[in-house]
Amino acid sequence: MNEDLYENKFNQAIQNSFFERLPTSEREFIKQKSFLFKFSHQEIKQVVEMARDLEMWGEKTIIDVFPDHDQRKVVFSRLRKSYEDIRNKPNSYENFTLKNVPKEQKFTFTTQAKEGFGLGLCPVASEKTRCCNLLTLDAVESCGFDCSYCSIQSFYNQNTITFDSGFADKLLNLNLDKNKTYHIGTGQASDSLMFGNREGVLDALFEFARKNPNVILEFKTKSDNVKYLLENEVPKNVICAWSLNTPTIIENEEHLTASLDKRIKSARALADKGVKVGFHFHPIVEYENYLSEYQEVYERLVMEFQPREVALVSFGTLTFIKPVIKQLRGREFRTKITQIEHTNASGKTSYPDATKVEMFKHAYESFSPWQKEAGDDRVFFYLCMEEHQMWAKTFGYQYSTNNDFERAMLSSYCNKVGVEYFL
Repeated sequence: MNEDLYENKFNQAIQNSFFERLPTSEREFIKQKSFLFKFSHQEIKQVVEMARDLEMWGEKTIIDVFPDHDQRKVVFSRLRKSYEDIRNKPNSYENFTLKNVPKEQKFTFTTQAKEGFGLGLCPVASEKTRCCNLLTLDAVESCGFDCSYCSIQSFYNQNTITFDSGFADKLLNLNLDKNKTYHIGTGQASDSLMFGNREGVLDALFEFARKNPNVILEFKTKSDNVKYLLENEVPKNVICAWSLNTPTIIENEEHLTASLDKRIKSARALADKGVKVGFHFHPIVEYENYLSEYQEVYERLVMEFQPREVALVSFGTLTFIKPVIKQLRGREFRTKITQIEHTNASGKTSYPDATKVEMFKHAYESFSPWQKEAGDDRVFFYLCMEEHQMWAKTFGYQYSTNNDFERAMLSSYCNKVGVEYFL
């Protein structure tokens, strides 16, 4: 193939890729090697993706790992192996440096009249995984935090926070079966508490909770903004749950969020007021010495909270869909979140089962002091978005159906907060 024809082929291959996001030296290097070995259309795209990932992970560059050989198939095969070896080695944040991480929250608030209400099933619900049938309520759209693994950025403009001008009226007019118990969460499309009572959101949600004692309303947050809840009477059917992680992950991947200390202290303040709290460890992330760091967090919770104060503890890990990975590669920042061994996980990608068993079994057993309690003191533990068999491998038991899981959860929550459970 002559140079002009291959030039055209190369230019077509790099269209809609991350080629232009790479440093000039790497772009020139990839083009030179592509022409030399006459890489195929797909090989060019894969080399670009490998180069982009290595840069984002803060690892050796594509120039550093490119093999010295004169046969195309051997070169590409060895390059792919070098890339996979880097991806599959234990991640380390020891020499990791952040890039282009915002130092403060900058976003625009908008209020719009929106069609529909935003009450629906959990967006990741699947028959392939054991799901609690959570209902989600989009009180706010988009989040002011900047967690590198978050899927919200794939659906909303991250810099614009949108409130529904008709939210309070829609909430009041929502028709629910009074003889059925509902579990509704507000932390799917945004953080539940970081914006406080802006636009009267918490006023409306508290009123809704009071008028519907058959609803377990869960606020999920990575903030420490509990001022409104401390200054107002919190309906007893409201649970406040904190998404927690190790200081290593918070500092390097959960940008702009409250520190671990601040999250735990805000949970402690609400528990002191009598509000039931919960803790989500999602995602648990594998990296060097990760089990010991998570162990410290688990032990701190067991020391600082009594089982009667805690409604739930959940565990989950990194799962990706292609649009999220593409979104991450398009950002000008560094993250090790995608530097995992991607295996199929019910149509998504995640850690291999052996890694999940290690992290979930360790997490569950770390809370063994809380698993001896019954009645009002019982803490409900669960896995989020995991296949059915993972429960038996890590918890030692599993639910036969999603409905069985939901009934067990709702019964436990209702008993914990002191409201009647309707089957």
